[in-house]
Amino acid sequence: MTARILLPGADGTTERLTLREPVGWQRPAAPATSRIAYAAAHVVADPYADNAPGRPATLDWDATMAVRRNLWSWGLGVAEAMDTAQRGMGLDWAATRELIRRSAAEAAACGGRIVAGAATDQAPAVLNSLDEVIAAYTEQVAYVQSCGATAVVMASRQLVALATGPDDYLHVYDRVLSQTGAPVLLHWLGDMFDPALAGYWGSQELDTATKTFVSLVHAHADVIDGVKVSLLDADREIGLRESLPATVRVYTGDDYNYPQLIQGDGRHYSHALLGAFATIAPAASAALHRLDAGDEAGFLEILDPTVPLSRHVFAPPTQYYKTGIAFLSWLNGLQPGFTMVGGLHSGRGVPHLVQLFRLADAAGLLLDPDLAAARMTGYLSVAGVIA
Repeated sequence: MTARILLPGADGTTERLTLREPVGWQRPAAPATSRIAYAAAHVVADPYADNAPGRPATLDWDATMAVRRNLWSWGLGVAEAMDTAQRGMGLDWAATRELIRRSAAEAAACGGRIVAGAATDQAPAVLNSLDEVIAAYTEQVAYVQSCGATAVVMASRQLVALATGPDDYLHVYDRVLSQTGAPVLLHWLGDMFDPALAGYWGSQELDTATKTFVSLVHAHADVIDGVKVSLLDADREIGLRESLPATVRVYTGDDYNYPQLIQGDGRHYSHALLGAFATIAPAASAALHRLDAGDEAGFLEILDPTVPLSRHVFAPPTQYYKTGIAFLSWLNGLQPGFTMVGGLHSGRGVPHLVQLFRLADAAGLLLDPDLAAARMTGYLSVAGVIA
């Protein structure tokens, strides 16, 4: 029997929605080969713990690891301990260390691909010198690599606060990259994801910042596997692809325009390191295998309908997109409850999550419509919207 649910409208009325039948996505026998694709995974809070704002993060480790095994089962890599996992928004360094260690061990056990974020968030929020930033970066890069994962050198809030211009960024990254013993990824996260990162690379002007970034990559191309760009600007990413060394991959972090960027323009294309792929894993997997087969039309036929869902999840204020990812994971039965560290489950309101439910249904990404309808109904009841 087809699942149905009563949903509230913006005007206070209600509408009964008949959910579409499950798509029946098929798990692949192996990962796709034409593109490298990582899903930036979220973390699941321990519902018995005091995960209130400002409290230490306590995770449900079984559920958190199950989320990652699910992503590997779809042939996707896992990008661990990124902003999707609430770095800088509830996930402290103690939990981050354990998260990286456990996930790297899980990856080794199942043969899954993994990268993990290395930042400076173990250090005090205010540092006194660039040398302290370098030391913090170096410690985390070494830790990630010691666990068996590839390090993603993330943006640093402390560096933004200290840097007086592009030369300070180049100095810090030159020191860090000169000390790494293995290839790394660089992560340029735009201020729409984290307002504290405004002016990264020493300029508020993106053209100027891009020149600094490109010069850094050229200087250290021998140890940079790729760059992850999260600016939500497709044209800028296309231009960046053309300006980097041929050996350096671009991993799109553009959760608005990923189909066209991954497809490419006939000369260049982007790989993927996306929070969106944690939300649309079955569709992403199927689409990438179509691309492997040379079926670009089929690739877009699968991915294009997921874009409205992703754009909604990542709508401003974009830094709260994590709430939507955790909510959909709960709707799909991938975690037992809708609770987040730092109390971030309050990061989106009822109208936003209702529209997320509608768009997930339209994209065929409610994997068990009966379960999703039951959980959504329970959520609405707790929210006091529909008795």
